[in-house]
Amino acid sequence: MGEKERERAPEAGEEHHQQPHAEYSHFTDVGTKSAAYAQLLAALEALVESQRNWVCNLANAASLLWHMYRALPATVSPQARAVNWTGFYVLDPTSNPPTQLILGPFMGKVACQTIVLGKGVCGTAASAGKSVVVPDVEAFPGHIACDGETKSEIVVPIHAGAKVVGVIDIDCAELNGFDEQDREGLEKVAALLGASCDW
Repeated sequence: MGEKERERAPEAGEEHHQQPHAEYSHFTDVGTKSAAYAQLLAALEALVESQRNWVCNLANAASLLWHMYRALPATVSPQARAVNWTGFYVLDPTSNPPTQLILGPFMGKVACQTIVLGKGVCGTAASAGKSVVVPDVEAFPGHIACDGETKSEIVVPIHAGAKVVGVIDIDCAELNGFDEQDREGLEKVAALLGASCDW
């Protein structure tokens, strides 16, 4: 029996949700970095439309970011394919008031499990509630080296209302891996996730 024959109409009282497909990870419009971010946002909007679980949504967002950077040609972003970690840290709910971030969904090597608020790039961005672009991590005071290969980093806070609930963390194995286009694109991703998840 073929796929079309197996499909059925939802029964009474049953919602029918289209499941996400791997095609979301295929980035075709990569002529500019802004176009790639626009495609990522469109895919993420479709994925979060009927899903408010933050683990699920952050996991898919980490995958989309990972595949987007790998799809960008060197003529558009010379360092994009050197991105070696895409993921999230969220406020640790076990401490009240929160004192640290805890590792969330990610793509890349095993990472630091907790980061104290105000420490490192992630803790600094979370405490300040503002994006931090670091062209050279060695020059950032108190940088936490989860992976010694990382040379540059960008961290963008996720706000749910007025509260910071987590951060997007992207690492690159080359210097100057991120620019203002990345900051703007990732801030749009953060805004969508902040509004679309039950934190």
